[in-house]
Amino acid sequence: MRVIVTRPEAQALPWVAELMALGVDARALPLIGIAPADDVRPLQAAWQRLPALALVIFVSANAVEHFFAARPERAAWPPGLAAASTGPGTSGALRAAGVSSIHEPDSATLQFDSEALWAVLALQSWRGLQVLVVRGEAGRDWLADQLRGRGAAISFVAAYRRQPPTLDDAAQALLQAAVVAPARHVWLFSSSQAVAHLCTLAPQADWSRARALASHPRIAQAARRAGFGQVEIVAPRPQAVASKLHAT
Repeated sequence: MRVIVTRPEAQALPWVAELMALGVDARALPLIGIAPADDVRPLQAAWQRLPALALVIFVSANAVEHFFAARPERAAWPPGLAAASTGPGTSGALRAAGVSSIHEPDSATLQFDSEALWAVLALQSWRGLQVLVVRGEAGRDWLADQLRGRGAAISFVAAYRRQPPTLDDAAQALLQAAVVAPARHVWLFSSSQAVAHLCTLAPQADWSRARALASHPRIAQAARRAGFGQVEIVAPRPQAVASKLHAT
């Protein structure tokens, strides 16, 4: 049984390496393309505002990487400024960038998402404080709405763009193998958009004999709508995925 990791390439390759080390036959088939923001000036302006902020929320590792890639010369992350992360991949990217104060969901949580992060942020007061959300060109506003409800002033900046993937010859061959032999492949989804892109790339595919592992109930619903016959939710950790596969 081969596992297909559909995360953006920068995250898919480390996942494949970790899964292989855990005894899982894994391959990368990135189903979301990530590109820099068309205009970096809002990002550079956000860097200048950092000293006035109480918190910067990063929605993904891509948000971290592209935000720091746009850092103006001589700009620095303020030593007392905290960041917030929705999961371990994003937290790891923040630590690699030199950010030490990070609000993040408990490592034992079953899901890493806005709701899990809010369970941490809700423990303190945000009235009158300024919070910046670094994300793609669009995203859920749920967490921002919770902070607004507590009196925070929220602003957003787009650090990157999501786009359909461009498949090379190896990726095309992997996709075709999965279409021909769906029961021999397990799809690992961390985004509903990845499921949508798969449907566009293989519109005639029959996934009724295929298995999908999803990191969130919303993603699981998207996989079921796409026709996957077996859909399960798994924590977004390579160890959890490996354990799930070795148990079945």
